[in-house]
Amino acid sequence: MHDFNAIAEAYMTAWNATDAAERAALIEKTFAADVAYRDPIMQGDSHAGIDALIAGVQAQFPGFRFTLKGDADGYADTIRFSWALGPDDIPSVIEGTDVCQIEKGRLKTVTGFLDKVPAR
Repeated sequence: MHDFNAIAEAYMTAWNATDAAERAALIEKTFAADVAYRDPIMQGDSHAGIDALIAGVQAQFPGFRFTLKGDADGYADTIRFSWALGPDDIPSVIEGTDVCQIEKGRLKTVTGFLDKVPAR
């Protein structure tokens, strides 16, 4: 049995880590080595790919943080959770829901859906 909330919180912690060495350790702990990440805007494979995605989001949105919206849920080896991205003191700018496959306690695949995005 998986602790879905702990897995989702570890995911948020990795996405919020701004120190490169700390982020690398969190990615290794949270994601399978051959992880595949896909959402409507970006994709990445492996720990290096996840690190590049996180660094890119942090560069585009400096000072923003990911937070878990509600509790994660799932069954067997599938987890679903919703998140928000924005500065700590204002409502979130971007929100989404991720559906992931778990392998040996780490995320093997991440499929992201964007629920709220800024108008262009």
